[in-house]
Amino acid sequence: MTDPGGPASDADGLDAAFAETVRRSGASVGALYLLSPDERVLRLDVLSGASAALAAPWARVPMGAPAPVADAVREERTVWVGSQEDMARVYPRTAAALPYPLALVAAPVTGVRRWGVLLLMWPATRPARMSARERGGIEAGCRRLARLIEEGGGLRGRCARDRPPRALPPEATDGATGPVAAAADFAERLPGGSCALDLEGRFTYVSSGACALLGRGAGQLLGTLPWQSLPWLDDPSVEDHYRAAVISRAAASFTARRPPDRWLDFDLYPDASGISVRVTPSGTRPPFAVTTRAPAGGAYGPARAGRLYQLTHLAAALGEVVGVRDVIDLVADQIMPAFGADGLVLSAVEAGRLRITGSRGYPRETVDRLDGLPVDTRLTPAGRTLESGTPSFFASPDEMRELYPKAAPISGKQAWAFLPLTVSGRKVGVCVLSYDRPHEFSAEDRAVLTSLAGLVAQALDRARLYDMKHDLAHGLQQALMPRTLPDVAGLRVASRYLPANRGMDIGGDFYDVIRLGDGTAAAVIGDVQGHNVAAAALMGQVRTGVHAHAKLGTPPDRVLSGTNRLLTDLEPDLFTSCLYAHLDFDRMRVSLASAGHPPPLLRLPGRPTAPLDVQPGPLLGIDPDAEFPVTEIPLSPGMTLAFYTDGLVEAPGTDIDEAIGRLAADLGPGDGRDPDALIDILLAASGRGGQRTDDVAILLLHRPPE
Repeated sequence: MTDPGGPASDADGLDAAFAETVRRSGASVGALYLLSPDERVLRLDVLSGASAALAAPWARVPMGAPAPVADAVREERTVWVGSQEDMARVYPRTAAALPYPLALVAAPVTGVRRWGVLLLMWPATRPARMSARERGGIEAGCRRLARLIEEGGGLRGRCARDRPPRALPPEATDGATGPVAAAADFAERLPGGSCALDLEGRFTYVSSGACALLGRGAGQLLGTLPWQSLPWLDDPSVEDHYRAAVISRAAASFTARRPPDRWLDFDLYPDASGISVRVTPSGTRPPFAVTTRAPAGGAYGPARAGRLYQLTHLAAALGEVVGVRDVIDLVADQIMPAFGADGLVLSAVEAGRLRITGSRGYPRETVDRLDGLPVDTRLTPAGRTLESGTPSFFASPDEMRELYPKAAPISGKQAWAFLPLTVSGRKVGVCVLSYDRPHEFSAEDRAVLTSLAGLVAQALDRARLYDMKHDLAHGLQQALMPRTLPDVAGLRVASRYLPANRGMDIGGDFYDVIRLGDGTAAAVIGDVQGHNVAAAALMGQVRTGVHAHAKLGTPPDRVLSGTNRLLTDLEPDLFTSCLYAHLDFDRMRVSLASAGHPPPLLRLPGRPTAPLDVQPGPLLGIDPDAEFPVTEIPLSPGMTLAFYTDGLVEAPGTDIDEAIGRLAADLGPGDGRDPDALIDILLAASGRGGQRTDDVAILLLHRPPE
């Protein structure tokens, strides 16, 4: 088995190490995912214990997906799921697409960098907890895989977009191959067996008794899939029983009717090399049985179970996307590969035209030519597809030219699927999947793509609404926050605002620096309760009130008192914390007053950074007669004051005073580092640079040494 991107020995060595790690773990199924060069997608490279077709719904996993393999790489930790109940609770999307009793672990393959993740699965009969010895063995195997990748010069083509995942063959017990070995394996598994399937689901052995019951000769069955060679078994539930047996390694049973009226019992017994199947006559029709029949008149037949789970998986993923860019990435990263497409154009209806919101696999000049076509265009099938609400499929350029002679030369593609995107009869847009070669669309493909079109339409409609709200909120936030901070002689200033990851990217955190005169300035930071438009609007009022009082040269306690009375008069039902500092460069003093705000960090040359002891008053907007004590400290050369909001230090189950103490310790003693670099240290130390449930504002004031 060779690697097109590197020497055969590199690929063989990695495959052998992967197979050895899976064998030592005792896992029934193993998979190695590799991280794409842009680190946006995990691609399935090699697996054992299952077929590549069975793993198709999970061949590509976006790094942001809520899935065990993505979490393991993104968070660089080993993820253990001990049961199907745990899977449904922690990873509901994965549980919907993998509804079998099992346990799994996802362990990152990490060396000098992140390379990928090792996925191992066991039957549900194994213990629900992983021992320290098991974890250590798996993590040692991952380190070995990382070392082999690095010694081989990196991935070197293994992550190519068009490289399909490969399934390693099961280990043979001797040198024999073919039906004789398969029959011997079957005889070991079941006494007096009838037939055997490999991990791909194909017949490898059929006894004469099985041929008689199934109504086919061995030559008609060997090498075929049961649901293909036996039309009366062409039902998703039959394939689902096979999938359940392969993945869970648990026996399965079902009853099916062989036309015209003969009922047969099928008992499936799986192991690491395949499935033994015992077929016996059934006396009566059971209450739950497979009763398939061929579709009539060209109607869609039943979709393969793999397609159904793939549809479930994609439906769950589309239900979680947020913005239009997320929809485009999901369609490109998961739907395109699932159907083997090479190109994508996603258009939305805007003012009677089809505006391209995203594309893949097309040159820029082609996208520009297709962008903005009127909805009633006859240049391509997009307009008519949207108007009729019926998908259009073209298997070759000849089919396209019959109705749209100019369309094929524009894109240079060879096959197309035009999917109308409508929501409750309202036209949202068109999704086009295209192919570089002629491509026949099976009835199953057409049925699944038609179903997906409705899901994509709803996701795109929600995403466009979200983006509009987000743009509005972002514009409001930008208008209320200072665009730039003024230059103050003798002071270096740095600031950062990070919105919460969830919501509208808007909140009530604010900061400001106010130049009061030649020798004085003020700095303020605050946090209005909430993460919505109301919080942002109140934040603007608070900032305006503080600014107005500060410009009069009012002392810090009176600035907060005046702003507090303003808020109590407004009765906003939202509380606000605030920290105000008055800097006097003539007296070299800093006066501070706090309204329930976290204390600033004081950093002095050669001394440990520590929280400044500022006695706080109550939050603004509660008591109109509240008083706010003033704390005064020297404005020393080389000192740094770090103001921040509680989003930097608060977390569920964490003591805020301890968190502030740790933050100060991580900031370390004072030195001459740039204030922006110190903000990066604060964010890294708090862990708030990535996922955030609260917005964060930071304002750093540094007095350069003389």
